[in-house]
Amino acid sequence: MEKKDKLAILEDMMELEKGTLAPETELNDLEEWDSLSALSFVVMLGDEFGRKVTGQEVRNMETVQDMLNIMEREA
Repeated sequence: MEKKDKLAILEDMMELEKGTLAPETELNDLEEWDSLSALSFVVMLGDEFGRKVTGQEVRNMETVQDMLNIMEREA
């Protein structure tokens, strides 16, 4: 899966307009990034990628690139 496809998944998850997110986007700058979005990310990782993430890893994410890194790592 290409990076643009992963960005599209994240945009859909946060109900953002297509093309809104870039790897360097800071999560704290997004109104849509909240605890519900974090939970949605955890669920999406399991459903779409068969991956698990810890609460600490989610709390440590600062940018969209951090999210992409988790999506791309080995299961």
